[in-house]
Amino acid sequence: MNEDRQIPPSGPSPAVPLLLYGLLLALAGFLFFCGASAVDLAMRLFGAPEPGWTGGAYLGSGLAVWAGAVLCIIDLFVLLPAKRRGRTVVWAPPANPRLTVALTAYNDEQSIAAAVQDFLSHPLVERVIVVDNNSRDGTARAAAAAGAGVVQEQRQGYGWCVYRCLEEGVSQPDTELTLVCEGDLTFRAYDIDKFLAYIPHAEIVNGTRIVEQLRQRKTQLTTFMYYGNFFVGKLLEAKHIGQGTFTDVGTTYKLCRNQTLRRLLPALNPSVNLEFNAHFLDVALREGVHMVECPVTFHERVGASKGGNRSNWTALLVGLRMIRGLVFGWKRREP
Repeated sequence: MNEDRQIPPSGPSPAVPLLLYGLLLALAGFLFFCGASAVDLAMRLFGAPEPGWTGGAYLGSGLAVWAGAVLCIIDLFVLLPAKRRGRTVVWAPPANPRLTVALTAYNDEQSIAAAVQDFLSHPLVERVIVVDNNSRDGTARAAAAAGAGVVQEQRQGYGWCVYRCLEEGVSQPDTELTLVCEGDLTFRAYDIDKFLAYIPHAEIVNGTRIVEQLRQRKTQLTTFMYYGNFFVGKLLEAKHIGQGTFTDVGTTYKLCRNQTLRRLLPALNPSVNLEFNAHFLDVALREGVHMVECPVTFHERVGASKGGNRSNWTALLVGLRMIRGLVFGWKRREP
């Protein structure tokens, strides 16, 4: 297979991500300053005496902003240049370009057959496996009728479903590439050619929906979710500064080398639920995996969303859990 073309791991991420903490510290200071200013202005407008704590609040917020700026400067102008020294562009085409497609599915009877047929139509797709996460409709039956292999993941949750997709992909002896996607028709098989153009440079190619020209007019990704994903992507980039450019942490659509997945699977925690993709990217970068983003097309969903895109409120909660995981660490892996 492609064992003679392994990509050497990049250096591990720093133990203390100064840029990430610096940005968050500066942002906290700025927000605290805005809050203190709003209270001060309101008191003045209503003729109330000026609170005695505002001076201390302004001083504290200013110190936080300056401390955050210092941390950012150290990481960007002192540590980052050292990380970039000696870096070369990787070129290691996989010896076997054929791939296994693994689709997550949960109550996707309306879309799963068309999704399976779309991926099976690509000339380099060896097989399509649908991981059914306890659907209550005819998802499994429709997937099998369309030509997919169907497996049942009894442990409920998005993280468990994606994790099972990865396990199924690496278990196939005749392919060394696993493409993970969703069965809701938001993504298309023709983007496989884009992934294959990027995979010689990386161990994992992660799709990004952030390119406006490649998004259908009506999708489940609202403006709030669009920019929220971009924001968290930049926090991920700041945490692993020098290891890549990241703009979308919420997409499932990605192409992975199986030799890399075998290394990563023990480090992943499938009990992390809707924020699992951010967890996956964070762990991969922590382990020194070469990762590249690839712009993909994004289409209107067939059927109702059951994940983090159900509403802006749900997306906000998922985003906050992503940020918490990036800053404070993810859940411990279940035994």
